[in-house]
Parts: sequence; C-alpha cells; structure tokens
Amino acid sequence: MSERSAVLTDQPPRYRHLCWAYDDPAGFMTHAVEFLRAGLAAGERVWFVVSGPAEPVRDHLLGVRDFADALLTGAAQVRSLDGAYGSTAVIDPASQVASYRRATREAVAAGYSGLRVAADATELVRTAAQRDAFARYEQRVNEMMRTEPFQAMCAYDRSQLGDPAVAELACLHPEHNLGQLLFRLYAVPLRQGQAALAGELDPSNHDLFRTALDRADLQPVDDELVLDADGLRFLDHRALIHLNEYARDRQVTVVLRAARSGVARLAALLDLPDLRVEVTR
Repeated sequence: MSERSAVLTDQPPRYRHLCWAYDDPAGFMTHAVEFLRAGLAAGERVWFVVSGPAEPVRDHLLGVRDFADALLTGAAQVRSLDGAYGSTAVIDPASQVASYRRATREAVAAGYSGLRVAADATELVRTAAQRDAFARYEQRVNEMMRTEPFQAMCAYDRSQLGDPAVAELACLHPEHNLGQLLFRLYAVPLRQGQAALAGELDPSNHDLFRTALDRADLQPVDDELVLDADGLRFLDHRALIHLNEYARDRQVTVVLRAARSGVARLAALLDLPDLRVEVTR
C-alpha cells in the first residue's frame, strides 16, 4: 500500500494531527521533512522526535534545504524519544499533553507562531498497555489542539507493529494514510461538539469503534455528548445501538448530528432512548 494515500480533512491549519504509517524508514524521513519544512515556512518551531540517537539525524538535516540555519538558531530541533516523552515505557497521557502544552507556549513566547512535531512513536506502542495509554494520549492532544497552536505527525512502523495495532491509534486522528481504516473519531472545536465521527461503521470495525470510544473518554456538556457525524458516510444499526449503550452506561445523552436523514429514521425505528439524532441538512 502506498504511504501517500492519506485521508485528509478540512481541519484549519492550526488544528492538524496526522497519523503516518510507514514500511520504509527512508520514505518516512521524506514525509517528515516535508511536514516540518511547512512548519518552518509558517514561522513555527519544529521538532523531529526520533527513536534512535538524535545526532545522526541532526547531522543529516544539516545538509537538507531550509534546515541548516534552523538547526543552528533552534527553530528546528532533533530530539530522542526519551527527551520528548520522558521514557519509552507506558506514558502518562495527561503529563505528556501538559509537556507539549508547555513547549508550545514556550515556542510562542520565543516569537514562533507555534510548535510542530514529527515523532516516530513506534517504540512507545509495542505492547497492549503502551497502545492503550498512547491512544488515550492521542485523543487528549487532539483536545489540546483546540486552543494551542500545536501540530503533529505521529508515525508508526507498520512492518514492526502490524496493521491492527496501528489502526488502534490511527482511528483517533483527523488524518491518516491507512486506506483500509474506515472510520475516524477525534476531538473538534467545541462549537462543533465533543468529537467528530467520520467514515464508515460496519461489522468489520465494531470492536475497534467500541475500543476507540472507551479510550476517547469524551466529557459531556450539560449531560450531552455531541458527535459531529457530518462526515459519516455509513453506519449500521449495531453502531447506533452501541452509541445508545455508551450513553446509558455514562448516564448521558449522545447527540449524533448527522447529515443523512436516513440515520434519524433508523434510530427512530430502533427506539433508542439515550440517543438523539439531529439532521443537519
């Protein structure tokens, strides 16, 4: 599968969060450099977080257009995973989000327009416990991007982790390059709701959807969890039943704002008391 088959959305530039699955480290390097170069052009401070020693990558970037001066001034930095995440064990989602929030605000205070990070996080998600914690972090950093000028490319070596493991993480990003991953669940600006639900929900991904919802740990506002489903192309009755169960277990109402009137008709037929569908057009 081509690493260029990214699923792109209409998120504004300051609200970009991309999951990049790769098989070829050289290919990932090319895309990471492109991503970070765009940040330099936008006046952002950029970090390249690498799984091995930082110095060889820094030496390489010194010979890459736009990076030599940026590395000397501190506009561009190469950091190890330990330096950016504290350790390669199970991360603490709240602490990691706080760390990136501080780094973003420090970049702004230094005169940059924000912070942009490309990170190879493969070593942070090898075990089930690591992936559970990191997936919860992915959702929280999405939420941080509502208010902070922070952007990130989270990269995972698919040849080492496998597609199912990468899918657990990719589905919590607004953008990814996994063509076979059918849905995405991610935080959006609060005026749109607590999260967006996009793509397709069918029997092939019900288990992953349930896991993603649990890890997202969405927080209600006035006892309602609002999901912007304008980008949802298809869902079956089981997905609606699960959303109703999710709402019932948390003693809230899930409000599904959907563009398709058929979703509202299906929900009415199923008689789901804890789910309300609002047709947006």
